[in-house]
Amino acid sequence: MSSITLQHLVKKYDDGFPAVNDISIDIEDGEFIILVGPSGCGKSTLLRMIVGLEDITEGDLLIGGERVNEKAPRERNLAMVFQSYALYPHLTVYENIAFPMRLTKGQFTKEQIDEKVRHAATMLELTEHLERKPANLSGGQRQRVAMGRAIVREADAFLFDEPLSNLDAKLRGQMRAEIARLQRELNTTSVYVTHDQTEAMTLGDRVAVLKKGLLQQIASPRELYEQPANLFVAGFIGSPSMNFLPGTVEGNIFSTPLGKIEIPDRAAKAGAGREIVLAGIRPEFFDDASQLGEAQLSKGTTFTAEISHSEWMGNEQYAYVSYETDERVQETLRNLAEEMDADELRTQLVVEVDATSRFRSGDTAELWLDTRRMHLFDPATGENLTRDAEAGAELTREAREDRKRDAERFIAKQA
Repeated sequence: MSSITLQHLVKKYDDGFPAVNDISIDIEDGEFIILVGPSGCGKSTLLRMIVGLEDITEGDLLIGGERVNEKAPRERNLAMVFQSYALYPHLTVYENIAFPMRLTKGQFTKEQIDEKVRHAATMLELTEHLERKPANLSGGQRQRVAMGRAIVREADAFLFDEPLSNLDAKLRGQMRAEIARLQRELNTTSVYVTHDQTEAMTLGDRVAVLKKGLLQQIASPRELYEQPANLFVAGFIGSPSMNFLPGTVEGNIFSTPLGKIEIPDRAAKAGAGREIVLAGIRPEFFDDASQLGEAQLSKGTTFTAEISHSEWMGNEQYAYVSYETDERVQETLRNLAEEMDADELRTQLVVEVDATSRFRSGDTAELWLDTRRMHLFDPATGENLTRDAEAGAELTREAREDRKRDAERFIAKQA
């Protein structure tokens, strides 16, 4: 295992365009880092720079404290798992897994190779498939073979380039759990590229959010979700996406297209004196006021709105509230949608309520909003005006402690 340090990495192509622009990240020994962002943000380019498949234009890359900018991929002792699996179709599962060790020409004995292959196969539940060819395997089994080939390398770090994107939704869920388990057991430094935020939020110790070659924020999944640094991170992380409601702040009143909403002092202070702000409100910050008691109602504010339609999901329900947007933020929201590779952000609130709520299309409903959790953003700069940096840092510190505790528990179990 090794730490990986990225110091002001830049990648420029012949036309001078910086696909990766001054990115610095310290990846601890045994840490699982996710690189996430929309298509073209530079995440795969950054991964290929780490493994040595892309030259570094500027900056330094250190593995285990050693500068490796000029080292060939084979000299970096990194194992990479590709989106396409990159298996040899004419070789059996056994030989595909054994292939990296056979390339070392004498470093491993036949017995050592057999032991490592069978150990990896046991971990990945591939023992009964060792004599089969890749063409006769499912997508999930092929991906496990590719992971087995990485495991036997005993590499300093694992690099994953969107390894689950070719799988269907059910298999992706299964493989996410498999990768998380393996990473905890092996405690190997891992860098994982994905555009799927579900993978990012469920797998990573920390998640680095990229946009157009620039690092927007790197933090634990929970810090990204609860204390996003800017409008882009807030909109990209979370499903359904965060609602952005325009309005103006006067005292403790936030005037919006849906009416006036009372907000706490912290938000009022952040929005004071600004022509317009965007309130970032996640769907779960709402509720059906008719189903709450007085104690809960007193912790937020209520307002009435017309429900355009609702979606009952079994264990939860989403209600939608349409409104007229403010022309002053239309360009900001249009650009944000483009940056996130999304359709144009619609002028509607997505409200999560209990599955037992009886909201239907056309109803005028009383909604409760937990204003303590909402954020205010500057539509011109994207800055989160209400971010509590200390609270966010504490969430990431707790995540780091949890990871170390997991590693210690596994080591103790092995002993």
